[in-house]
Amino acid sequence: MSETTVWRIWQTAKLKPHRVETFKFSTDPDLVAKVRDVVGLYMAPPERAIVLSVDEKTQIQALDRTAPMLPMKPGQVERHTHDYKRNGTTSLFAALEVATGKVTTQARARHTAADFLAFLRQVERAYPDGDLAVVLDNVSSHKTPDVLKWLQANPRVSFHFTPTSASWMNQIETWFGILSRQAIRRGSFRSVKELIERISTFTAQWNEGSTPFRWVKTADQILARRSASRQLQVNRDTSEAAGSPAAAACLSRYAAQDMAQAADSARGPDRKPGPLDATWLEATQRLGCRPNRPSRWSER
Repeated sequence: MSETTVWRIWQTAKLKPHRVETFKFSTDPDLVAKVRDVVGLYMAPPERAIVLSVDEKTQIQALDRTAPMLPMKPGQVERHTHDYKRNGTTSLFAALEVATGKVTTQARARHTAADFLAFLRQVERAYPDGDLAVVLDNVSSHKTPDVLKWLQANPRVSFHFTPTSASWMNQIETWFGILSRQAIRRGSFRSVKELIERISTFTAQWNEGSTPFRWVKTADQILARRSASRQLQVNRDTSEAAGSPAAAACLSRYAAQDMAQAADSARGPDRKPGPLDATWLEATQRLGCRPNRPSRWSER
């Protein structure tokens, strides 16, 4: 098969073999209810209620390069050493106000249930009025007896859990990604204190011009996509043919055409069928496709 044929197959079937994505299907028995609950809070929050997306980013490392970074200059990219020195870690608790994009943070040495509870108290003080609807994941430190007892003592705070294996539904995860890219990943920190100061500075600047993330997918759209993805995976697991139907069709058409052209080229001056003709016929039958032969092919 020629390189051009491979390229045509990829283009027609919209295949991108250089790209890889990950996925995971949630097996949460309450998936539908949780999706509708969380998406409902994002798209139609209750009146006089504040929706907060809460999570923790654990084990953020204070890394210091072994030599000073060389800044970017004309004709040369920024450069830094590939090795580094570890100067400790911190865990960051954060709450994103869904309506405004404002973020409340607290850095802690650990990320235990006690640390989470201390952050909840900070959040509760930061929002003294109105009900607080807190969207969070299913980590065990969010469900300890002490946390549940605190919830009972503070009835205006309610927890709304995302489905298992669906952390992407928690909007604070998007902010954590922005924080990593813009403030941490390319930084150099000689101590945990420097790291925390950088995070605090970034958060303050973010809050000065904060804008909310806009949630666009309805619960029905998410659940329909999930059902379609599950069915596609089942089809792939049970199918004997490799690849998607579109890819198989393109492979059949173009591969068979290449074989036909090769068989035609292998014929002698007398145009009698050659050894590749049988190969071509067998391949087209196996692939379930028989494309038009080249115009110069003469039927015998």
